[in-house]
Amino acid sequence: MVDLAYVIAGMEATGGAGLQADLKTFQELGVYGVGTTTCIVSFDPKNNWSHRFVPIAPEVIADQIEAATAAHDLDTVKIGMLGTPATIEIVAEGLRGQSWRHVVLDPVLICKGQEPGAALDTDTALREQILPLATLVTPNLFEARTLAGMDVIGSVDELIEAARRIHDLGPRYVLAKGGVELPGDDAVDVLFDGEDVTILTAPKVGRERVSGAGCTLAAAVTAELAKGVEVYDAVDFAKEFVTAGIEGRVGAHTPFDTVWQGAFVDALA
Repeated sequence: MVDLAYVIAGMEATGGAGLQADLKTFQELGVYGVGTTTCIVSFDPKNNWSHRFVPIAPEVIADQIEAATAAHDLDTVKIGMLGTPATIEIVAEGLRGQSWRHVVLDPVLICKGQEPGAALDTDTALREQILPLATLVTPNLFEARTLAGMDVIGSVDELIEAARRIHDLGPRYVLAKGGVELPGDDAVDVLFDGEDVTILTAPKVGRERVSGAGCTLAAAVTAELAKGVEVYDAVDFAKEFVTAGIEGRVGAHTPFDTVWQGAFVDALA
């Protein structure tokens, strides 16, 4: 029997992040991926590769969710970029329409193609409507700081404090990611379940962020959860998987590199 995983996220036209990265990750990990598109992001090569953001109409998103959940027995879902309060509302409604074994939220809080006021409204809607439904939320340092209401996260202890505050907002588990932005030689992430703190470390691969890393990590967790793996083991494996993808990253004509989801399996060959 094939394991199924569902993703509701934005599409990124260069293939380095979003829905494309999620489905690549599912495929690499032996999980059949089903996807719903919430928005389209296409970088603008004529304007310093800034974001061009186009939301999908809420009724079209609702149609996709209806089709996906009617066609397949889906119980594990990853939520990626939603982009607008209207999208968040329709996705929250769709999630509440059935029971889920696991909801993994990669809380993409801001898109550079949005005005600041619209971005703030989106952040608030995500915090209120989606975050309480999550089994696991996977914020990066900026997202953790924003969700936790902290001005600065500059140490592992402060990252732990952020995870505790975010847990109070409703998710069962919080994976707060220090990544390359937290000081030190290691990329440090903190997993908090309401009682226990688990610290995961791996040597940093370079000092610059790699596009698609957050998407790939959350998608790898989702794929492992779909197979029945426990949360702690799924997170531990996902960190190993995404570290390999960063090491094997793909260069392009962009000012950033992207994760290669096939790097982990390639290393096993």
